[in-house]
Amino acid sequence: MQYVRLGRTGLKVSRLCLGTMNFGPYATEAESHAMMDAARERGLNFFDTANVYGWKTGEGVTEQIVGSWFAKGGRRREDTVVATKVYGKMGAGPNDVRLSARHIREACDASLRRLRTEYIDLYQMHHVDRDTPWEEIWQAMELLVAQGKVLYVGSSNFSGWQIVQGQEAAARRHFLGLVSEQSIYNLTMRTIELEVLPACQAYGVGVIPWSPLASGALAGVLGDRGKGRRSRDLVSDKIAKHRPQIEAWEAFCRERAESPADVAVAWTLANPAVTAPIVGPRTMEQLTGAFGALDVRLDASALKRLDEIWPGPGGPAPEAYAW
Repeated sequence: MQYVRLGRTGLKVSRLCLGTMNFGPYATEAESHAMMDAARERGLNFFDTANVYGWKTGEGVTEQIVGSWFAKGGRRREDTVVATKVYGKMGAGPNDVRLSARHIREACDASLRRLRTEYIDLYQMHHVDRDTPWEEIWQAMELLVAQGKVLYVGSSNFSGWQIVQGQEAAARRHFLGLVSEQSIYNLTMRTIELEVLPACQAYGVGVIPWSPLASGALAGVLGDRGKGRRSRDLVSDKIAKHRPQIEAWEAFCRERAESPADVAVAWTLANPAVTAPIVGPRTMEQLTGAFGALDVRLDASALKRLDEIWPGPGGPAPEAYAW
């Protein structure tokens, strides 16, 4: 396993991040534990979850599964960099959602209980909250850090200007601020190249791409290997919209004799702004297959070919659309 620093911090994380969103809804607790054990055995030390995963309001089903795995001991917790999130609706009350200082505090304590841990390595804001000022957010996060409940703070689904605004507000408070941003990023969805990636690189914020396989559309959906995913409406829509590109994409992967899923993840890893893409398996087979991406090497000519198949926005703003 390869390890890199998370953004500008000294924290070392694996180049793949284990996404746990399927733990509970699609994988049983026993299956989820087996996948976490297998990931750990391969040196994957970076796990991502969220308090809303499991999709039962207020229950934190997936966090509970991760917590029961930690409770087995054997240095499972000590060897894991665990990231979770705050923002989503966790109750019926008006303050059981978003990023008020009150909700941040209550949500953090609840996540700690479910995860059966004394601290969260990376506490991520799951979405921007335009109604809560940065001064309030940072005051709440500073308190959690001072109490030892949170080590680092990250964002998810933020725009470039919001990242800049947050970092400048943190700097005024002499606080470390954001160390990571979790964004959707894959060959079919490259919008963050305009503003988010440049902002993250300028401020030393590590990028954690989610959905590197574009919900399975980049996993080989036209061949036998993709039949299990193909029935999903989202993938079917992508096939209808991008069939010529998907055909060219899968032909490119066949020429290289490499799995489309491996090449798709490797493409995100080739970007110097990226820390670790999230792989979110439903099964052990999907998990073990994900490690193949670490062996894929894409040289300049391969990256150029992929740009031709899946054109991005043209680079960072403003050059992407102006002189």
